[in-house]
Amino acid sequence: MGNISMKVIRGIKDIPEDLKGGVITIGNFDGIHRAHQAIISRVLQVAKKTGSNAIVMTFEPHPQQVLHPGRKPFFLITTLEEKLALLEELGIDAVVLIEFSLEFSKTTAQVFARDILCGAFQPTLILIGHDYTFGSGKEGKPDYLKNQGRVYGFNVEVMGAVEMEGGIVSSTRVRNVILEGDVALASRLLGRPYTLKGHVVKGDRRGTDIGFPTANIEPEKILVPGRGVYAAFVDVDGERYKAAINIGFNPTFTEEKRTTVEAHILDFEGHLYGRKLLLSFIERIRDEKKFEGPRPLVEQIKRDVERTREILQKKVSSF
Repeated sequence: MGNISMKVIRGIKDIPEDLKGGVITIGNFDGIHRAHQAIISRVLQVAKKTGSNAIVMTFEPHPQQVLHPGRKPFFLITTLEEKLALLEELGIDAVVLIEFSLEFSKTTAQVFARDILCGAFQPTLILIGHDYTFGSGKEGKPDYLKNQGRVYGFNVEVMGAVEMEGGIVSSTRVRNVILEGDVALASRLLGRPYTLKGHVVKGDRRGTDIGFPTANIEPEKILVPGRGVYAAFVDVDGERYKAAINIGFNPTFTEEKRTTVEAHILDFEGHLYGRKLLLSFIERIRDEKKFEGPRPLVEQIKRDVERTREILQKKVSSF
């Protein structure tokens, strides 16, 4: 039908009539990476062909956070706000958010297929990824859903894995490459740079003291690239700047093991305290190092800034 403004519906109690009979895909969709995009592209293609709505059913919070609360930290690639914005950008007509709770996790595969999928939506087609399972005990595998489709009158299509650069594209793989600091590979798997939003908080002003002022950022997500120096774009109030970002412990100045995210924004003048920045990570420049003192650190930062300019200049036209 084409998306003018994506509808966001919480729960399945009041599914509007015009969303019944649509094309649905179900999943967590953390990251909306290349494999997710392949599924969504197929949903949109079939919905357009049949003149019906393209619908995504997803869960909030992420099931892992509910089922395994002891596994801390759990690294989400996208916040709910980011996930919804990306789905709207792709052209999805409606997102149905199912509140995932321990009680909901006890829903059997049959009840999920009969009451939720068929009862609430009466879909013409359900698209799922090759590894998607549903229902308590993960009994709802693709073949099971196909059988239910024959009983309740909907078709099921299973999308194969998407492989890139020596492996299957998955949210777990994306999380791992970000944690390892390979933000360039993460960009290719996501189809866009990994982004991190955060407010600027007061730092210790060491950067200013050595001639390279930095914005100390309190990230909104706990998924922060591994320690090192990165070339990134930074959006400040709708304006885009180049930046060298240091993530780490500041070993030259302190023994304290507290990770900080500091952005030296190139060609920027003004105050940033309290403002929200959007960081888009493009490439890792080097590991974090301990220097003998401020002077060798300053020399290295100068080289980092030059390298940042080189990397980002090549990206400006395509970004």
